[in-house]
Amino acid sequence: MKKMSGKINDAHSIAAYLVKQLKKKGTDDVVVSAVSEEATQLKFANSMISTTQMWHSDKLNIFLAIDKKLIGTSIRDLSTKAADDAVSRMLKFAAAALPNQEYMGIAEGPFRYAGIPETYDKNIVELGETAIDLLKGAISVAHKNGAKRTAGVFETTFFNTYMLTSNGVEAEDKGTKAYFSVRAFVDKYASGHHICNARVLRKFTPEASAERAAVIAKQAVNPLPSIPGTYDVVFSPLPFANILESVGKAASIFNVESKLSCFSGKLGKKVGSDNVTLVDDGTLPNGFDSMRFDEEGTPTRKNTIIEKGVLKTYLHNTSTAKRHKVKTTANAGLVTPLPFNLILQNGKFNKEEMIRQVKRGLIITNVWYTRFQNYETGDFSTIPRDGMFLVENGKVTGPVKELRINDNLIRILKNVSAVGSEPEPVFGWEVEIPTITPAVLVRDVKMTKSVE
Repeated sequence: MKKMSGKINDAHSIAAYLVKQLKKKGTDDVVVSAVSEEATQLKFANSMISTTQMWHSDKLNIFLAIDKKLIGTSIRDLSTKAADDAVSRMLKFAAAALPNQEYMGIAEGPFRYAGIPETYDKNIVELGETAIDLLKGAISVAHKNGAKRTAGVFETTFFNTYMLTSNGVEAEDKGTKAYFSVRAFVDKYASGHHICNARVLRKFTPEASAERAAVIAKQAVNPLPSIPGTYDVVFSPLPFANILESVGKAASIFNVESKLSCFSGKLGKKVGSDNVTLVDDGTLPNGFDSMRFDEEGTPTRKNTIIEKGVLKTYLHNTSTAKRHKVKTTANAGLVTPLPFNLILQNGKFNKEEMIRQVKRGLIITNVWYTRFQNYETGDFSTIPRDGMFLVENGKVTGPVKELRINDNLIRILKNVSAVGSEPEPVFGWEVEIPTITPAVLVRDVKMTKSVE
């Protein structure tokens, strides 16, 4: 494995060339974002490294608006010929497109950008062969804690982003990321899953995640079929982050207007219990998706989405904010505003204290296949995966299986009765928006029968 270098091939001049050419053609708004990325990926199965990959990519993302017609494309050839071809192609599409009468433009620059601590670490860039040693160490820890085999992925990324717009924005940011996901197995029905992610190496903890996964798997041996019904549920951070990601997406004004959100018409109203305060923070130190600016160049910020159960804001870009007569929350997405890093405010309970509050309930350590039957009402289902445990009279009595959560997003939020004091960062296959949450106790969760 080679060390990563991360150099953009003349992206600044190509971006300037594209903005200039598109303005000559009479466009109203242009955004060009040049992204260079170098990444490594180690996959492992049966506790052995099975695949080692490295790749480098350069990409130009181009957005234009002309007479309220919106066109976007990407090119990977950083040359003037490829840029000219893209301009010609985009203008042809624009000529045939219908105008979006609700479009209100992009941000007016220039802006000043603050640095964000703990988002770049040369130790990740220069990790090289040490990544293999870190992975082997994590696998070894899993086996020492009872795992019979493990599988998962270890990834590192270095990126550089340069943005130029027709409205006076020029911005640049760089960052590093490290991500580790491990499933530990004791037998066919006993497994545990844990992840870790960080922007700096000193906060990256694959061995601790491997131990957590193995402990869950060891405790999950010989699960019994459980009875459908209503349970109080202690959600570990991994599954509750999955639910909070859906909350963050529901806060996007695009989803609200598209009737893909249960938060429509609920600004200023209760959508959760007093224990629920959820923020999005694009400036979070060590935040996995923290960036100095959003996709139109607006400096990122911290926004409170839900405060003590009350919905405080939708997430906006410049265009949607103008239509709703509010200020942008700096969450562009030029089309779909989305969160950067979701953070559930800590509570005061440790996990054991929450378990003691449960008379009849469950501990759920992971979920997958979260699907909405109705986005507008918030009705959804998701399947507990890996270790799931029955709790009776405040004590864990054993592992169980064959249950599915069938409930409603707002009802879940309103039934949050206790929030833990130990937050964990979650990101991965089932949680694509980085989310930081402690364990959470939710009352009266509806469970139906399920067989994986």
